[in-house]
Formats: sequence, C-alpha cells, structure tokens
Amino acid sequence: MAPAFAVLSEPHRRQILDLLLEAERPVGELAEATTLSQPATSKHLRVLREAGLVDVRTDAQRRIYRVRAEPLQALDAWLDPYRRLWSSRLDALERHLDETVEKKEQK
Repeated sequence: MAPAFAVLSEPHRRQILDLLLEAERPVGELAEATTLSQPATSKHLRVLREAGLVDVRTDAQRRIYRVRAEPLQALDAWLDPYRRLWSSRLDALERHLDETVEKKEQK
C-alpha cells in the first residue's frame, strides 16, 4: 500500500477525491469530469483504493466510488502541529505589518 502523501501528490488523484467529496460517482462520470480517459481514471481509482482513500461498491454493472474519511483524518491529525506553526508565524507577520503601517501613519 502506497503512503497517502505519495498517492495524493498526483494532481488528477486530488481532483478525483475533490469530486468524490461532493458525491459518490461511477468511473464514467469521474472520467468525464476530469477529462481523462476511462482507463486512466480507473488506474487512478485503483491507486486511491489500494491506499485506502476510496471505497467502491457495485450497483448492477456500475462501480460506484466514494471517499473514505478515516485515512484523511489521520493525515489531518499529522498535519495539525504544522498548521499551528504556520498559524503562529502568520500571526507574527500580521502583527509586524500592522506595526509597520502604524509607524508610517505616525510620520
């Protein structure tokens, strides 16, 4: 199983996940929305499925895909400390810019 970050580094796979976030979809609909061929879309879906990021169910002869939240929650938890770091640095930048504007206005 490929690590989720490696799987998500491919832009078409992120696009597919974005589409599946809106609603469950069959492979044909995903292929249309991404402008990829159906075989290429199926390959990306296979990689996403093997990484545990999507589930598939059969509906008659169609395969319907949906996002699995659990692996994405694990990624979110891993990113949380970095998000706090970015946030504190952005807050410091905002304070610096506010002080700079105030100094210019006082002149």
